[in-house]
Amino acid sequence: MINLKSELAKEFWEKGRLDDCPIIDFHAHMGDNGGIFLPKKTPEAMISTMDSCNTLLTIFCSHVALFMPSIGEEMDIAVVKKYPNKFKAYHAVVSNYANPASDIKRMEENPDVFVGFKFLCDYYSTPLSDPKHEKYWQYADDNRLLVLCHTWKSNYDGYEEAEKILRKYRNLIFIAGHSFHGDWDKAIELVKKYPNIYLELTAVLDDRGPLDMFVKEIGSERILFGTDLPWFSTHHGIGAVLSAEMTDEDRRNIFYRNGARLLSRFSWFKH
Repeated sequence: MINLKSELAKEFWEKGRLDDCPIIDFHAHMGDNGGIFLPKKTPEAMISTMDSCNTLLTIFCSHVALFMPSIGEEMDIAVVKKYPNKFKAYHAVVSNYANPASDIKRMEENPDVFVGFKFLCDYYSTPLSDPKHEKYWQYADDNRLLVLCHTWKSNYDGYEEAEKILRKYRNLIFIAGHSFHGDWDKAIELVKKYPNIYLELTAVLDDRGPLDMFVKEIGSERILFGTDLPWFSTHHGIGAVLSAEMTDEDRRNIFYRNGARLLSRFSWFKH
C-alpha cells in the first residue's frame, strides 16, 4: 500500500532514493551460485544498485565462502579491501569444514574486513548448537561480534536452536536472518526475552503484515534492514518498509540508526 503520510515515502516515490536517510544492508551475498542467473552478482554491479538507492554499506558473505571457505574467504577479503567504504564481510562458518583456529586467525588478521560470523546451518544439516560451533560462538561473545544466522523453520536453526544460543551467549549480537520466517510470534517472543537479538528483514517483506506486527509489538529499535542482494531488489525492500504501518522515525531506525549503533563498536565505522 502506498503510504501518503510519510515524507520519506514521498521522496522515494519521486526520486527512487532517500538522500537524507542512508541505508545499511545487513544481509547480502555475492558471486555465482550454481546455475542461477543473478544479474547483480559482481561487486561493481552491487555497488551500482547501492549507489542508486543510497545504500551506505553492505555486509555480505559470498556464495563461494559458504561452500568452499578456503577459496571464498580470500575472495571476500579482496573485495572488502578493494571497496572498504562499500562492503564489510561475515566470515562463513561451514560446519562440514569447521576449523575455528584457522578461521579466527583469519579474522584477527583482517579486523577491518569482518564484522563477525555467518551461519547457514541448513546447508550442512548441523544445528547452531552443535559442539563443533562452540569456539565460534565463544569468540563472538568474547569480542562482541555480530553473528548473522539463517533462521527459517528448521530443526537446525529455528527458534528453539536460536534460544539455546541466546541463553548461553549474552554479549554477541545475534542477527536472525529472515526473522524465523513464518514463525512471527516466536520471533517477537525471543526479542522480548533476550536483549542481544535483532530481527533482519530479508524475505520478511514478501509477506504483508509481519513488519507492521513487529513494530507494534517490539518497536523499531531491534530490526535491521537486509535484502539478500543479489537475490532480491533493494528498491523493493525499501518500498516495502515505506509501505508498512509505522512512523518515519521508525523507518530511519530500521534503515540506518540501529545498524549504525551496532557498527559503532568497530573503529573503522566513522558515520
